[in-house]
Amino acid sequence: MKVKTRSLPVSYRLAVTSRVLAAVVGGYVVAALASVSLTMWLPMPRAEAVVTGMMTSFLVYLCAVLWCFACRSAWQAWLGVIVPSGVLAAISGVAYWLGQS
Repeated sequence: MKVKTRSLPVSYRLAVTSRVLAAVVGGYVVAALASVSLTMWLPMPRAEAVVTGMMTSFLVYLCAVLWCFACRSAWQAWLGVIVPSGVLAAISGVAYWLGQS
């Protein structure tokens, strides 16, 4: 007796792969930039600001991963990690620029 197996379409597999990459890579970038931004802007001693930024980055990473798999499309997942990355990079750049002058 032959067993008929149905495989998932390639488009579905690519969409899931894209979401996984957005969650892993994009989530890491957002979490790292959030950590740097908090470290530079928090008005506390440097060591405490670094620890606070790193602890917060775990929550940011979790939210980014949840966002990537809660979206309706892979494009929306990518957009949801690229836009906050740009904003956080700008915030970090401003903090660096203000600290250098």
